[in-house]
Amino acid sequence: MEPVYLIILSCIGIGVIVGLLAGLLGIGGGLIIVPALSYLLVHSLKLDTNLVMPMAIATSLSTIIFTGSSSAFAHYRLGNLSRYLVIWCGLGIAVGAVLGAQVASSISGHTLKNVFAVLVMLIALQMVLGRSSMSSYTAGKPTLGAVGAVTGFVSSLMGIGGGALLVPALVWFQVNVRKAIGCAALSGLIIALFGTVSFVVAGLDKPEMPAGSLGYVYLPATAGIVASSMITAGIGARLGQKIDTRILKKMLAVLLVLVSIRMIVGIE
Repeated sequence: MEPVYLIILSCIGIGVIVGLLAGLLGIGGGLIIVPALSYLLVHSLKLDTNLVMPMAIATSLSTIIFTGSSSAFAHYRLGNLSRYLVIWCGLGIAVGAVLGAQVASSISGHTLKNVFAVLVMLIALQMVLGRSSMSSYTAGKPTLGAVGAVTGFVSSLMGIGGGALLVPALVWFQVNVRKAIGCAALSGLIIALFGTVSFVVAGLDKPEMPAGSLGYVYLPATAGIVASSMITAGIGARLGQKIDTRILKKMLAVLLVLVSIRMIVGIE
């Protein structure tokens, strides 16, 4: 089988898992897509890690454009989007997402791999130990912009939607949790758009990119993941109403830690 067809089929399978987890737990797919796609590209296309890591992150961001659009529209219909939050967080997020993509495309793939792995471990710990607590402070415009910028930077650097970072931060500043989730849903779309465009521009002059690439975005993988994840996200959301997702979240956190360790050891 041609490597590209193997990658497309594998990415359809990845998309099934990503969609289910997104629906069940409300997490972005980047935490799963980036390590899985990195492994696929190394072993199927025989690409070097220095090229594979920005490709995996850029491709992950490109899939969030589609899934994020659907999620943001759903929260708009539910009335969970606050114009004040979206505007001031969004401005910071746009700047942070561009900077994160530029950093990710300029540092070595091996360094990026290790940075990603460590950040995933921290997110996994937050999933298990984190609590949605509130402070006595409210967020003004500069604070929202700063929170957005940090979220956009880290999310674009990792290829994730940013909800795991933004929601706890906004809740801490006394933002209603539904408004925080709605803001995070739209913010994920902003991160994906600005991050993807930045990765496309950064990779256009790279002669070593494989066929089917648009900059650092590997389009066959994007198509496979989006095709299945858009379907299974709805299934996951329905399942989430029937099962105890707390246990599943802890199991996922353990898996993410193991994946992170494997990435640090090496994906070659």
